[in-house]
Amino acid sequence: MEDLNVFQYLFFVHGSLGRQRLLFSIAKVNGERKRFFNKGELRMLKKNIYIMYVICFLQGMVFYGPIATLYRQAEGVSILQITIIESISLALCILLELPWGILADKIGYKKTMIICCMLYFVSKIVFWKATGFGGFLAERCMLSVVIAGLSGVDTSILYLSCEKEDSQRVFGIYDGLGMAGLLFASFVYSAVIGERYKMAGFLTMISYGIAAILSLFLVEVKKEEESRANIKEFVFLLKSTLSNKYLFMFLIGIAVFNESHQTITVFLNQLQYVRSGMAASVIGYVYTAATILGLCSVFSARFTKVFGKAGLMRICYVSGILACILLAITCSPWISVGGIFLLRIVFSLAQPLQNELQNRQVQTSNRATALSINAVIIDGVAVGTNVVFGSLAKVHLPMAFVFGAILCLTGLMLFEIWNKGTKKEYTM
Repeated sequence: MEDLNVFQYLFFVHGSLGRQRLLFSIAKVNGERKRFFNKGELRMLKKNIYIMYVICFLQGMVFYGPIATLYRQAEGVSILQITIIESISLALCILLELPWGILADKIGYKKTMIICCMLYFVSKIVFWKATGFGGFLAERCMLSVVIAGLSGVDTSILYLSCEKEDSQRVFGIYDGLGMAGLLFASFVYSAVIGERYKMAGFLTMISYGIAAILSLFLVEVKKEEESRANIKEFVFLLKSTLSNKYLFMFLIGIAVFNESHQTITVFLNQLQYVRSGMAASVIGYVYTAATILGLCSVFSARFTKVFGKAGLMRICYVSGILACILLAITCSPWISVGGIFLLRIVFSLAQPLQNELQNRQVQTSNRATALSINAVIIDGVAVGTNVVFGSLAKVHLPMAFVFGAILCLTGLMLFEIWNKGTKKEYTM
């Protein structure tokens, strides 16, 4: 998806139902907290998940996705300026992550989602009208507010709306529907929009407007007595995260892998296609095919059963290294497409598993705050890598891909240290 990493967001039910608490019983099974829902609660939570799926699909419909870099360049923004904007955006995310996390745990996940979905819609209006560095910087700053607000909230809603053992499958479908929305949008771009870039921006704005309306239909899944996030709780969680060296390594490991995928498949891929002599019309269809591969996320749980959690993550890291090396050494359009496709597949398989592993390591009821702290660490890494990617690409594009391979290798090493240090507690 063009709008990150972060990527996607949603929900349901208003009025008296929206103010009603969702209560579930909790028991300990083999030392772990397990939720048990009655039939009425299960029905509401299933609706919650389905509405989230729909909004994710709509917010995946980024019609300018196939030409995200070219769109900005057509409006007078260089590739270096694009990466600078991305770094500023991530820096702002870092500043807002923790306040948003605390606020989300105070006001509830439903209200947070409504606010963010509305702001998301407004940001797309700004993008549609933007020209030059200043306009796109303003749009990205608004997007930073949204991403920081949604960070940890969307996955918390999903995680709390399903049984724990079903969470990876739910995350997989969720990510897959976002890709499906982007796939639909890319088909429309190739068949209808073409070089009319502004129309792509307009249609994206419309889909996000519909998603914003649907965000009103939410059910709050956070129990009222748990909505007590405060500064003391935040300080405690921050100290716990920073003092947990293995969790810290895990977060850095997934950050460098995710950012390599994000930068290469969203921005640098188009430059590589042009470098290999690919026509603009063909780029649109290749982008569509790459988006289809994003649907592989729905098979993440199935692959995990075959290879195991640790095994699947290792495969994804190693494949990421291989993909980056291929892109660095080739000018062939076919090998270039193969490298991008491989990176798309392994990221899509890894993302739902990453979400599950992060949620399993949360030990507090203020889940959004804890996940926001994680996001600050991840985004902090991305701020630096974005500028490096952009600077290297400006000098010599293959150097940027070599940097991506180094990041994936670093991620693999940190993952192995984390897995060994936690005695495979989370990957068994």
